[in-house]
Amino acid sequence: MPDAAAAIRRFNRFYTREIGVLDGNLLQSGFSLAEARIIYELAQQPETSATEIGEKLNLDRGYLSRMLQAFQRKRLISRKTDPTDKRRTHLSLTEKGRATFRQLDRRSSEAAKGMIASLPPGTVNTLLAAMDTIQGILAKTDATDYILRRDRVGDLGIVASRQGLIYEQEYGWDKTYEALAAKILSEFVNRNDAGNERAWIAESHGAILGSVYLMKEDADTARLRLLHVEPQARGLGLGKKLVSECTSFAREAGYKRIVLWTQSSLTAARKLYVEEGYKLIKQEPHHSFGKDHVGETWELVL
Repeated sequence: MPDAAAAIRRFNRFYTREIGVLDGNLLQSGFSLAEARIIYELAQQPETSATEIGEKLNLDRGYLSRMLQAFQRKRLISRKTDPTDKRRTHLSLTEKGRATFRQLDRRSSEAAKGMIASLPPGTVNTLLAAMDTIQGILAKTDATDYILRRDRVGDLGIVASRQGLIYEQEYGWDKTYEALAAKILSEFVNRNDAGNERAWIAESHGAILGSVYLMKEDADTARLRLLHVEPQARGLGLGKKLVSECTSFAREAGYKRIVLWTQSSLTAARKLYVEEGYKLIKQEPHHSFGKDHVGETWELVL
């Protein structure tokens, strides 16, 4: 496992260099990153207070006060006493301040577009999903507003990668498991059997939170494959929802049973299968993905 702190610091050094915030002159605007963020917050909230801005941006009161005083001298902001509470002062952008914000906003958009202009579309989708994942994990955002959608271009690489990384990080499996996941996904796409097979991708704000695939085994049997739920989305019932979607679809498609293969060590997944009504019908030791396992076949009679 790499040194997490060192990896985070390395990423921070890379990203701050990429977006050009080290020289205190963000986007050649004459403003520092902190000053630009304050202007942005004032543009989003026509009337707010210094206390609210300081709490939202986690800024020192004295540092914030000096920046606001500079903004007032430049006639970028105005102050107005709250008529219901004389101790409270509302801040808002002046017309000059709003024009400054529009210029900053335009330059920021142009800079962001420039960063991805030369990237292939699939890479852009991967980048956006990774950014959303980082934000979701660090902000501990509520992932309950996810949607379940059908698979689309760009999903295969992300799902195979996340399958490989999750099982490597949490169970120590090697890259042969990611290769197996990629093979299964390729088979799913090449068969293109929408009437008998289905994928469900759980997504929140552009980030994939989980997935599952149901594939045809024979005329009477479907196989549940590649169930996964991202760490930040666990405990929300997402895994249970993905498993139940497979059951509903299999019944509608006319299957008589669903089977799946898992490992005895995957206790959280096994619990989901038990709750859905699956029965353990076979166990067999094997060595795969760089580890010794007890493989298990489970069956749900529909």
